[in-house]
Amino acid sequence: MSKTQRLPKREAVRPADTWDLTGLFEDDAAWDTALGRLEQRIKGYEQFRGRLGESSALLAKCLAFDSRVDRLAERLGVYAFLRTAEDQANSVYQRMLGRYQNVATRVSEAASFIRPELLALPAARLKQLTSEAVMKPYRLQLRRLVRFKPHTLGRKEEELLAMQAEMAQAGSRIFRQLHDADLKFGFVMNEQGEKIELGNATFMQLLHSPRRSVRRGAFHQYYAQFAAHENTLAATLYSSVLKDVYYARVRRYSSSLEAALFPDSVPRSVYDNLIAAVRQHLPAVHHYYDVRRRKMRLRDIHHYDTYVPILSGLETQRTWDQAVQLVIAALQPLGADYCRTLENGLRNRWCDRYPNLGKQSGAFSCGTYDADPYILMNYKPGVLDDVFVLAHEAGHAMHSYLSAKHQPYIYYDYTIFVAEVASTFNEQLLSAHMLAAAKDRQQLAYLVNREIDSIRATIVRQTMFAEFEKITHELVEGGEPLTVQTLKDVYQGLLEAYFGPDFVIDRELSLECLRIPHFYRAFYVYKYATGLSAAIALAQRVLQGGKQELGEYLGFLQAGCSQEPLDLLRNAGVDMTSPAPVDTALDHFTHLVQQLDELI
Repeated sequence: MSKTQRLPKREAVRPADTWDLTGLFEDDAAWDTALGRLEQRIKGYEQFRGRLGESSALLAKCLAFDSRVDRLAERLGVYAFLRTAEDQANSVYQRMLGRYQNVATRVSEAASFIRPELLALPAARLKQLTSEAVMKPYRLQLRRLVRFKPHTLGRKEEELLAMQAEMAQAGSRIFRQLHDADLKFGFVMNEQGEKIELGNATFMQLLHSPRRSVRRGAFHQYYAQFAAHENTLAATLYSSVLKDVYYARVRRYSSSLEAALFPDSVPRSVYDNLIAAVRQHLPAVHHYYDVRRRKMRLRDIHHYDTYVPILSGLETQRTWDQAVQLVIAALQPLGADYCRTLENGLRNRWCDRYPNLGKQSGAFSCGTYDADPYILMNYKPGVLDDVFVLAHEAGHAMHSYLSAKHQPYIYYDYTIFVAEVASTFNEQLLSAHMLAAAKDRQQLAYLVNREIDSIRATIVRQTMFAEFEKITHELVEGGEPLTVQTLKDVYQGLLEAYFGPDFVIDRELSLECLRIPHFYRAFYVYKYATGLSAAIALAQRVLQGGKQELGEYLGFLQAGCSQEPLDLLRNAGVDMTSPAPVDTALDHFTHLVQQLDELI
């Protein structure tokens, strides 16, 4: 008889395997009390309305008040979000998150006068106000605000836009509920004859199965649910793109892409050069798929054949503690203080470690200023990629920890553009550590294969996603609706280009565009690709360098958002306005593919 594996309910998970949120709030009652305090502070904004040009002291007082409100709101929002992530079907925490979003929207409405009022001041008066000593902590904040003057509306219009914030997230919320809670995928049999509950967390585990029938069965059964709900999922994605286009037009950006790049001061050429560079290197990607097909002795290759290691039987079971030990050993080049802090957090309760019923899929890190950085994992002891995911999220966590330790609240929260450098940098160190410790050619080939797949997933795949976002937003900006067929056609065309002419693209794969959560946060995914490109360069720099190179990298982690993203990276040792880092990363990919072909 086959065994049946079921995900545990949240209440059955050992507390030691969950994150400890008491650094944010002692319990839900304390959170509720703090939400009341936040609500009470809303009326405090009225004392500043219409008066920001009176004096530097009053302006500084307003900005300090706004920072304190935002700091409390961050704690409340992170707590509610993390509780919701524990079990997407828990209506108590869904209500908690909804209550927070309602109050946060009202806070945003109350504070919405600040930007238009400041930007309405004559330039000479604003310069005079900011020159006073009391304004020194806020000068960078105001300089960044002034950049947005062409894209800021009047007081009434800004208030109306602020009131829309909660409503604007409807598409994303519906997708999350359907994707993480309501879609039921049934059970599949794994290679050990065990009956596994198929879900977002176990799907990738099953695609790592050495038995092709398991991978194929999981793939078709999983996507059958997306086919059954394709119209709803297409509608939620279309609504999200419409939201992006609407806000870009309202704020007088030339496109949704420009609106997304503007806050980071990233020129459009960085985005376009990334796509062009990856397109140029696609022959190496196609070569890799052919290597994979030949080494796996397959007549043809499908998407469900691209995750399992080419060399089977080399996966090692690693407990959580063993995974932590491996990650910390790999990160020793970052110094004793970095490793000591991280090890303490990972061995204690920074992390929510294992899958449970209803838990949000995937992994993320959620930094906070007043508590620990928190990491959501769905760790599986037999999947090496999960060790790399742990190193990745640990990079985010330590970035948050060091930024919060060295920066004031208003400058600690780094942008996503630099965030993906810190995370993939850690993956590079882990890969280098494991490659150096390989015991034989077979193990070396296994790890080279993993490194190839990491670059493919983070640079090539995310660039394909980035190109999909660019095309779909341009279609809507041109007046073309995103129907189910339109979305599938666009995605099918990209699949054919990125996977090559000798790759079998199953009909269901065009539905993949309907299951990517990042598409609800438009023009986010390209930063994975640019981030890894920068990380490869910086990791080589630190490993081959000395105290100066390490100091510059740690300085980057400590800097938060105290400089512009491109300046932060330039000071750390890499210039992302040049196409060189992306080309270097993809040349490295090409070399690895050739090495793998020779090794096996």
